[in-house]
Amino acid sequence: MGKILILEDERAINDLIRMTMQLKGYECDNAFSGDEGKRMLEETQYDLAFIDVMLPDIDGFTLIEQLKNPPPVIFVTARAGVQDRVKGLRMGAQDYIVKPFDPLELLARAENALSRTLPSTSVLRALDVELDSARHEVRKNGAPVEMTPQEFQLLELFLRNKNIALSRDKLLDAAWGYDYLGGSRTIDIHVQKIRRKLDWNDVIKTVYKLGYRLEVKP
Repeated sequence: MGKILILEDERAINDLIRMTMQLKGYECDNAFSGDEGKRMLEETQYDLAFIDVMLPDIDGFTLIEQLKNPPPVIFVTARAGVQDRVKGLRMGAQDYIVKPFDPLELLARAENALSRTLPSTSVLRALDVELDSARHEVRKNGAPVEMTPQEFQLLELFLRNKNIALSRDKLLDAAWGYDYLGGSRTIDIHVQKIRRKLDWNDVIKTVYKLGYRLEVKP
């Protein structure tokens, strides 16, 4: 998955973007000022950066102009004027999103940007299982395994986050969406079905009072 920097001085918005992207398995770093963000961008290679235009110490446009090798950027700002949008896009930004925004729209725009810059990762593997997200297929030892859409989404999240504990809430949001009203018991039922179909009773571990973890030795 991609590595993302979130440069936004409003902590609530910064946290919202981070939680939205982490829900899909992206690795995120946070910065809250232009100077901090610039230092991190110079020291670390990011696959995408969300950058607020109106930072307290330096505006996002100037910050990008000062970087020798800026990453793909999505500007996030309350400034909705056409001139600002045009300026950002002419600077090479992947996109420009105006506050307030819907988290699902932000996620869609980010994944669209990453699809243009990251190599294809449509095939995921662990042990004797292979998941092809482009073909929407799951195979075990080369034989096809039937999965419901929700089972497929859960398995993909496990495969993209090997050896990481995933909460039931995170799994629920990933497979059913933010507005799903069902309880976390739904996750337990579907995980049991995945274990049975893949014979993974000892691979997908239960994490006490949290959720589940796909355990695969390096």
